[in-house]
Amino acid sequence: MHDPRFDRLADVLVSFSTHLQKGERVLIDAFDIPPEMTIALVRAAMRAKALPYVQIHQAQVSRALALGIVEEQLEVSSAIELARMKKMDAYIAVRGGANITEQSDVPPEQLKLVARKMKPVLDWRVKKTKWCVLRWPSASMAQLAGMSTEAFENFYFDVCTLDYSRMVPGMKALKALMDKTDRVHIEGPGTDLRFSIKDIPAVMCGGSHNIPDGEVFTAPVKTSVEGHVTYNAPSIYQGTAFDNVRLEFKAGKIVGATANNTEKLNAILDSDAGARFIGEFAIAFNPHILSPMRDILFDEKISGSFHFTPGQCYEQTENGNRSQVHWDMVNIQRADWGGGTIRFDGKVIRQDGVFLPKSLQALNPEHLLG
Repeated sequence: MHDPRFDRLADVLVSFSTHLQKGERVLIDAFDIPPEMTIALVRAAMRAKALPYVQIHQAQVSRALALGIVEEQLEVSSAIELARMKKMDAYIAVRGGANITEQSDVPPEQLKLVARKMKPVLDWRVKKTKWCVLRWPSASMAQLAGMSTEAFENFYFDVCTLDYSRMVPGMKALKALMDKTDRVHIEGPGTDLRFSIKDIPAVMCGGSHNIPDGEVFTAPVKTSVEGHVTYNAPSIYQGTAFDNVRLEFKAGKIVGATANNTEKLNAILDSDAGARFIGEFAIAFNPHILSPMRDILFDEKISGSFHFTPGQCYEQTENGNRSQVHWDMVNIQRADWGGGTIRFDGKVIRQDGVFLPKSLQALNPEHLLG
């Protein structure tokens, strides 16, 4: 049965997120999603008189390849994928799957090999195309969210078709404030972090690259981070679940790291020299997303949260850190999660997840939900 919500979402992705124009080539990457959604995207692109190209993925097949793939194969795959990506003006990926831990038994060295060899494709896509990436709802996601399948689907489409234009005034104000800020101090249960963001630009995210969206991010000065942070949102990375991650910093470097799986946590942080430094600091404010569900595209946008990310920085917020790791870890500061404060140059800008300065109050839920 045709679901009109598919069409609404496709229109958001084509007309707002990537703003496709006549004659532009767009690669639609469909990962374990219903063909009806892929067709909705194709038709939306064609209505915009763009030129859609489609690639179909299946998670179980990708796992089988990753288990035994060798460098020679990846060199060929990377060359082919990069040549195609260079022909694209835009990229839309909708990523589904019944099992979010499908790759949990793929050896870490295999995952590192794949990430390293395919990185040129990712870099070209991120730097050279208009792109948007989002998840697709599944029963496993509903289970992680503690919701029925129907309720989660309704939540998903509410979040993904939010009027993201309402975020723009508040995001502009937050970006302007971050651009002129030097010292950041974050406090909360198990957290006391101090670092500088001086002269590193802030970037607004309001539905143009990720759906769902709702954050403004920058990066810390690489060696400025001091203190410790405890992430109260659970996480999935490289197919493994992590809880109660605590990181300790000296001169920007992670010198202590513990979690429910401390050994694997440290193995990931030892992937390369940059994995123990921070590549992103972001403040999030999506009013529909209130609880973690081990899906980072949702969890990193939780209302009243921030994320502090070991690994690679983005080109727009260059702080000199290089890594094949980019692991968004989330701390929720709303009162119902223990509270917390964010200070910019000594002034509290958010208390218990609520923005205090008048110019930033437009990012509070009562405004964004209208």
